[in-house]
Amino acid sequence: MDKWPSLQNPGGGLVLASLSESRRSMLSAAGLNFRQIGSGVDEHALRAELETDEGWTPAKVALALARSKALAVSAIERDAHIIGADQVLDVNGAIWDKPGSRDKAREQLLELTGNEHKLHSAVCVALAGEVVWEAVDTAHIRFRDYSTDFVDRYLALADDSLFNCVGACQIEALGVHLFERVNGDFFTILGLPLLPLLGYLRETGLILR
Repeated sequence: MDKWPSLQNPGGGLVLASLSESRRSMLSAAGLNFRQIGSGVDEHALRAELETDEGWTPAKVALALARSKALAVSAIERDAHIIGADQVLDVNGAIWDKPGSRDKAREQLLELTGNEHKLHSAVCVALAGEVVWEAVDTAHIRFRDYSTDFVDRYLALADDSLFNCVGACQIEALGVHLFERVNGDFFTILGLPLLPLLGYLRETGLILR
C-alpha cells in the first residue's frame, strides 16, 4: 500500500495570508502543507474605513478583512489558493482591538467579567486575484464573574502572545478559566472556521474527499 505524507492531493499550493501562530497550528494539525506570507494589510485603517459604511456589522468587517488579506497575497501568488482569515470581538455591537499591552488586557478583562459577547471569525480563499470562496461563523461566549485577583494572576502567568488575542482570551490555554459558557465552534473561537474551510478544500479536490 502506498504511503502518502498527508491527505492533500499533489499540486494546487496553499498559502496562509497570515503570520498567526494559532492559525498556522490549526492548519498544520489538519495535515495541510502550506506556506505563510504576511498580507501587509493595515487592519486598523481598513477597519476604520469599513466602520464608516452604512449597514456595517462586526461580522461583515471580519469578512472584509479576511477578503483583503487573501486578495493582497493572491496578487503576488496567483497560482496558489490563498487563505485569508480574521476575527473580531463584538462587544454590544462595537469591535474591540487586541489589547497590545498588559494594562489594556487588564482593562478589557475587567470589563468583560460576567458579560456575554460574540466572536466573529471569517475565512476567505482567493485564486488568481479573485475571491473563490468565503465564510463567516459566530461563537457566543459568556465570561464568568471572576475576581480582580484572578485577572492579576492570569496576566502574571501569561506571555506576550496573550496581548495579540482579542479580549486577551486564549481558550486553548489558561484563558479557558475565563468562561462560564461557550456556544459555538471551537475552531471559530480560535480564529478560523476550519471545518467549512476543509469542506471547501475537499470540494475543489485539494484534499481527499
